[in-house]
Amino acid sequence: MTTQESFKKDIIPTSAGNLEITFLGHGSLLLNFKEKNIYVDPYSEVADYSKLPEADLILITHEHFDHLDTQALAHVRKEQTTVVLTKPCTSQVAGGIVMGNGDTKTVESLRIEAVPAYNIIHKREDGQPFHPQGVGNGYVVTFGDKRVYIAGDTENIPEMNDLEDIHIAFLPMNLPYTMTPQMVANAARSFRPRILYPYHYGSTDTSQLEELLKDEKDIDVRIR
Repeated sequence: MTTQESFKKDIIPTSAGNLEITFLGHGSLLLNFKEKNIYVDPYSEVADYSKLPEADLILITHEHFDHLDTQALAHVRKEQTTVVLTKPCTSQVAGGIVMGNGDTKTVESLRIEAVPAYNIIHKREDGQPFHPQGVGNGYVVTFGDKRVYIAGDTENIPEMNDLEDIHIAFLPMNLPYTMTPQMVANAARSFRPRILYPYHYGSTDTSQLEELLKDEKDIDVRIR
């Protein structure tokens, strides 16, 4: 689990070269594009980041400990590393670029759009959503001619209907914090990614999602 070679990887061709996706586990990803290493939500429980490549760019979706792990960050963040994060994350991580829902920036030559990520149905005992609206981000990152949607912790929110031309989508599927397989299927039908990776799914039965989308021939469900 601690060496890069032991993780599952996919190669996605783009108009500007290959995008290599390494599935580190939980909500954590490593994307390599044009010899740059881009991490999403590094988390020490899924990988030994001291044995992984240094980061050129790190995207942090929100401030929860399994998405903002300062120990993991310390291993891969170097002086030149760019960090994109939400405002609440700045209390733990200095020197990052703050993006909020609706912001678009070009960072490390990549177009990054911050989109909403929140709960409507799933809530804590006190009635507060696990992920309140307006706090966390999902990110849409453009690699050549491919738009990649990394949803963060969210449900199938109405704003997903506004997503356009998504080639790859990473959608979370763990309860009670994010989505059921039915919610993920509904989300996928709303914006129709060409490739769908459920991620952050813990012990959820991924075969349920495959069954729900078996007739959607233009959506390639990939379990990693």
